[in-house]
Amino acid sequence: MIRKQAVEVDLVLLLVRVIWGAAFMLHGWGKIQHPFNWMGPDATVPGVFQLLAAISEFVGGGALILGFFTRIGAFGIGCTMTVAFIMHCFILKDPFVNPTGGSSFEPAIVYLAIAFLFMIMGPGRFSLDRIFFGINNQRT
Repeated sequence: MIRKQAVEVDLVLLLVRVIWGAAFMLHGWGKIQHPFNWMGPDATVPGVFQLLAAISEFVGGGALILGFFTRIGAFGIGCTMTVAFIMHCFILKDPFVNPTGGSSFEPAIVYLAIAFLFMIMGPGRFSLDRIFFGINNQRT
């Protein structure tokens, strides 16, 4: 049996997609300006990985806003947030939430969870994916 997803769910997916996508376009804007060296001259991360992060954030954010190649955009952002989570949690040993306002791994894990949401749920009916590819969120 196929049931149709409620319009309210698709409206919430649209709202979260646009806000999340805009946030990542803003995070990625400075990085895409200097894609191979946005971490600075002393960075230990190779330029190609800096490029991939810049593309995943800026282009992936745009994809989310439009709902176009949504799952691919969410996957790219998810990969970047996995690296950020590992860096902050295990390498820098930041807390989940820093009560003094310093560095923490909370943003990375929250953004990673949202990436999983869109990789699994898709963009919803208010998306270019639905118009061009017929992708919708009907479940059996």
